[in-house]
Amino acid sequence: MAITRVQPGTRYSEAVVAGGFIFCAGMVPAQTNGDIVEQTVDVLSQIDALLAECGANKSNIVDATIYLADMADYAGMNLAWDAWVAKGQAPARATVEARLADPAWKIEIKVTAFTG
Repeated sequence: MAITRVQPGTRYSEAVVAGGFIFCAGMVPAQTNGDIVEQTVDVLSQIDALLAECGANKSNIVDATIYLADMADYAGMNLAWDAWVAKGQAPARATVEARLADPAWKIEIKVTAFTG
């Protein structure tokens, strides 16, 4: 089985493709001055781009874990998520509150996709 590392760095790769799966690193907002909806849209856009680089798209996502700095942002995050998720193809998902590495981040999302 071949393993492909996408955008590899010293500590982690942005994605690892193995056995028909794409394991994406946790994605955080590039722009931190927005509210939860804006930060969520930012992260989801990054996920779209990373999956495309791996030859996939959001309809291939089978699992998602969403980390929120504050569960009070749950409804706002869901506004952006619901508008983005592939219709009829919502992945398994968990959402938890967590202290994120940068206090400016309101959200981090980690996804796994399946291509085959």
